[in-house]
Amino acid sequence: MPTFNKLKTELASYLDKLQIKEIEKAYNFAKVAHEGQKRITGEPYITHPLEVCFILSDLRLDTQSLVVALLHDVIEDTPFTKQEITKEFGGQVSYLVDSVSKLDKLSFNSLAEAQAENYRKMLLAMVKDVRVIIIKMADRLHNMRTLYVMSQEKRKRIAKETLDIYAPIANRLGMHSFKEELEYLSFINLYPVRAKILRSALDKRLGSQKSAIKKIKKELDKKFQSLKIKDYKIDWREKNLYSIYKKMKTKRMSLDDITDVIAFRIEVADIDTCYRALGVAHNLYKPLLSKFKDYIAIPKVNNYQSLHTILLGPSGVPIECQIRTKEMHYLAEHGIAAHWLYKHPDASISNAYIRAREWFNSLEDMQNNVTSTLEFIESVKIDLFPEEVYVFTPKGDIIKLLKGSTVIDFAYEVHTDVGNTCVTSKVDKKIAPLSMELKSGQRVEIITSKKARPNPAWLHFVITSKAKNRIKHYIKDKKKIDAEKLGKRLLGSLINLKLIDNNLIDKLKKEYHIETINELYHDLGYGNRLVNLVAKYMKGQLENSDYVESNLKPVSIKGTEGLVVHFAECCMPIPGDPIVGIILKNQGVTIHTEQCSKINKYRDSYASFLHLNWAGNITREFSVKVNIEVENKKGMLAQLATAITEENANIENITTKDFDAKKYSLIIATLGVSDIKHLNQVIKKLLKLQNVSSVVRG
Repeated sequence: MPTFNKLKTELASYLDKLQIKEIEKAYNFAKVAHEGQKRITGEPYITHPLEVCFILSDLRLDTQSLVVALLHDVIEDTPFTKQEITKEFGGQVSYLVDSVSKLDKLSFNSLAEAQAENYRKMLLAMVKDVRVIIIKMADRLHNMRTLYVMSQEKRKRIAKETLDIYAPIANRLGMHSFKEELEYLSFINLYPVRAKILRSALDKRLGSQKSAIKKIKKELDKKFQSLKIKDYKIDWREKNLYSIYKKMKTKRMSLDDITDVIAFRIEVADIDTCYRALGVAHNLYKPLLSKFKDYIAIPKVNNYQSLHTILLGPSGVPIECQIRTKEMHYLAEHGIAAHWLYKHPDASISNAYIRAREWFNSLEDMQNNVTSTLEFIESVKIDLFPEEVYVFTPKGDIIKLLKGSTVIDFAYEVHTDVGNTCVTSKVDKKIAPLSMELKSGQRVEIITSKKARPNPAWLHFVITSKAKNRIKHYIKDKKKIDAEKLGKRLLGSLINLKLIDNNLIDKLKKEYHIETINELYHDLGYGNRLVNLVAKYMKGQLENSDYVESNLKPVSIKGTEGLVVHFAECCMPIPGDPIVGIILKNQGVTIHTEQCSKINKYRDSYASFLHLNWAGNITREFSVKVNIEVENKKGMLAQLATAITEENANIENITTKDFDAKKYSLIIATLGVSDIKHLNQVIKKLLKLQNVSSVVRG
């Protein structure tokens, strides 16, 4: 059982007496707070925060962090309050304790929502102070070490949560040692039988390779000494059991197919010696060149640095070899925690901290551009599995992206303004679509235009959180502006807006609980308030009778109203069609043709039904469907395409259905036309073609 005296001995190696005294004060406070409480193991509860403190002391964390480790369950599990902790230990300590605590005392609609809110709180607190996540990791690690006492159901739930959230976060922050142990403990609790079988098979394989391992180490030692390479360390490790299992499962491989079950680790004094050591290894044993990775020149997203190569050892046994400096090893094992553990002003460790801060900033962006906690957590999960690709700017700068990233992801990674204004791209000097998935080594050039703006359709293929958040932010702002403009137009069709004076604005603010008149326009444009009822209220407040009754002045549609005006896909209205609008809450206006059957349920609804007309001088194209019946003759599609193009219409989509013993086909074409006159010209042209029996609007 751990004791505080043992902890004091550990702390004396890097803290002074006053600091240790403050930690002892926290220990005594926690001991009193948890008095009488026991863990499921039967041990006094105080053993848990003490063990968490031991884990953090190994990382050489500061006094405040260790105080928080001892107090982290006080608010959650004892009668003591945040205010009492603030009084005894200060505001920063109480903030950190509260941030690490769960939200069990709040009510949520579901367990998933409660968990998501816990993660959100923890992650956003981490943004303000990274120590929150390090303390939470230590807390979770000790709980996982004692998970065996729980019921099977609880073990599996906690293990899955750890595997889904905590282990990936540890990996994202470069805390490899935490990540590996969390994954292993999760694996043996989730799949105990599979873990046992794999462990047995792995032991047999390792037993047969021990002689080869000794030989490789001996030969490397001999060669290093002959070349007078000093201050080096050669060791070997077995790959994490869960990592082996995951690779076997995802890549459908047998254990015999896994080449990196064993990995040699070579630590040297500096970067130059890393490459010298690589040359030594490649001279002794043939490398698999396709497996070589230089993470020193191009670090991973969590700033991990090392040379990786796979060697064909004695008897052709593949052996992974990792070569790094001592500082790189500290960073690889402890990630952002190396900021405290390793006090040397090493650039790689500073960079790790900087990269972590960049990720934290992206979390803030996510939070500001999502509509729910669950959406936030899903966005975070995407960011937690950063398989990378490396592409180049025209100037030769390296840009790191998540695997599967597109040209748009690249553009936003370069700069938000580049993403917002991009129109096309060149990949390896060839014109490429914005949705193109990028591969490592490609050179990407973004072509921009000052008039260009983000397209909501981009959200269907971008994968990086940065790109998604920037696009969503633009859409949110654009919708707000569009809604205000539309709302003003809708209200202006019912009442003379020139009659609105400061006195009426004050009455509107009070009635509708708004700060500005633009808020009212926004709510009207979005359908959150009913334009007819607002106009009626305003009429009652106006002494002047200059008022136009409902729908006597239809709103003109230009087709450029933006993101709050939609054209119904059921009837696909185009200029020249008699049209009506349906106002739905949070959706704006959807435009239908007057003949559309879908609008019947709204016809008696004074509030949601809106008469519209088309503005003059509309220049944009509109989509419309036509059904074309043709005889199945060779070259018919080509004839149809030629005829449509000759009438300056665009073909957006074509599908075919055979009928009547496949003698005839029904071709359903989505065309881009300017108005109903243009559509009639196209239909007339198609009807002149031989083998076309009918053309009707869909």
